[in-house]
Amino acid sequence: MHNSMKYLNAMSVLLGQAAMLLICLLVISMLYEVAARYIFQAPTLWAFDLSYMFNGSLFLLAGAYSLNHEAHVRIDFISSKFPLRLQQGLNAFVYAVLAGPAFAAFTWVATGKAYKAFLTGELESVSPWAPLVWPFYAALALGLIAFTLQLYLEAFQFLIGTKRPGHTSESGVSLDG
Repeated sequence: MHNSMKYLNAMSVLLGQAAMLLICLLVISMLYEVAARYIFQAPTLWAFDLSYMFNGSLFLLAGAYSLNHEAHVRIDFISSKFPLRLQQGLNAFVYAVLAGPAFAAFTWVATGKAYKAFLTGELESVSPWAPLVWPFYAALALGLIAFTLQLYLEAFQFLIGTKRPGHTSESGVSLDG
């Protein structure tokens, strides 16, 4: 079990690093577009498509990393007053029973959409550039798969008491401020 948890956490870190790379690519592509448009009066066909594809992909690819490192918004001004075991139980319940099934459904839909787009060679229909959309859909599906797995891993860690709300799983350092 410990190896599975370690593997899932490593996958979250890897996808978080991929999201960091996408941020760099997004910035470079937007800088290129600005220069092409305003300096050379030659705007690109692909800038808009890359911007929404990179932005959407990095957002979902970084989700599991953010959850693992408690780098998300936590509204716990009431629950933080509860005893630790009750806080852990509430977090386990919310992650496993409320959020987990919802994100599993999103994952199912996104994976099916990516697979269908791959099989049909679907192109972006409203873009003059008309790129293939399956890589974008696949990145979204991968991010959702990782996020869903991380939700259940976090719920398990809360349930067995190895994780505390507002603390990262690696260092135990509070991000509460």
